[in-house]
Amino acid sequence: MPAGSSPTDRYRAQFDGFLSHIAHERRLSPHTVEGYARDVRSLLELAGDTPLADIAIHQARRMVAQLHARGLDGRSLARRLSAWRSFYRYLARDHGVTSSPFQGLRAPRSAKTLPKALSPDEAAQLLQIPVDDDPMALRDRAMFELFYSSGLRLSELTGLTLENLDLEEQTVRVTGKGNKTRVVPIGRFAVQALGDWLLQRASLTPATARAVFVNAAGRPVSPRTVQHRLKRWASRQGLSRPVHPHMLRHSFASHVLQSSGDLRAVQEMLGHASISTTQVYTHLDFQHLAKVYDAAHPRAKKRISRQDAKTPRKTPSRG
Repeated sequence: MPAGSSPTDRYRAQFDGFLSHIAHERRLSPHTVEGYARDVRSLLELAGDTPLADIAIHQARRMVAQLHARGLDGRSLARRLSAWRSFYRYLARDHGVTSSPFQGLRAPRSAKTLPKALSPDEAAQLLQIPVDDDPMALRDRAMFELFYSSGLRLSELTGLTLENLDLEEQTVRVTGKGNKTRVVPIGRFAVQALGDWLLQRASLTPATARAVFVNAAGRPVSPRTVQHRLKRWASRQGLSRPVHPHMLRHSFASHVLQSSGDLRAVQEMLGHASISTTQVYTHLDFQHLAKVYDAAHPRAKKRISRQDAKTPRKTPSRG
């Protein structure tokens, strides 16, 4: 490798070509493309002077072990391996690489973590956003109502255009992962908030602008702005924990499942390819039911204080 050049510079044509492939042919979101870029850079750094076509299976295992030793958990490693396999499929298609050392390689397992969701009361508290005369507050309320009402992904919300929003039919059409399109219903609170925002939006953007959610300059709102505004409003509304956009999607799925019990419908609305991905919300549903049981059932096992545990119970008199 020439002095002063980076591993990415060595494979610049392959690296740039791969990013173009996933952005334009596979039509992945900019956020996802950024993630793939980071993952492929890490592969090139780990490979060092070893040509990509010459990496052996034992070297591939060592790379995974190195990342695991640096603190990456099983989930992060699985995502990275998936990106590396995609990169090698592209290299096989366009650059003559005949095999992938990462095919069939599995990441170490890590403990499953349940997605974090707001309670219905917390969601209601968050969405009581005072709009006053602030157009951006009006926009934020519409964004968060739609998030919670329809379970969109962040990229789906920021990429939403006017022609895909039908307030009369109360539906939104979104294109999700794998370029798959789905139509999702919109609740009445979100319909009202969106109608209020669209009236204000007309004064901020030219007639040719198509993005539903824009900033004060009339340009499409960025994912980073949505994250920042949601975190800010959660704090202002008195929520005791930080809130991120995906938490509203989790809350939508959890609350719809609690109310309906219809896992297939939730799968379809979320745009999950596999029912197994959606099944994680059944664990959240059970967790909710367990809390209700512990609080309400007379024979639920309740925690007792240390002092109570030390105090012997009196035997009732039979006299």
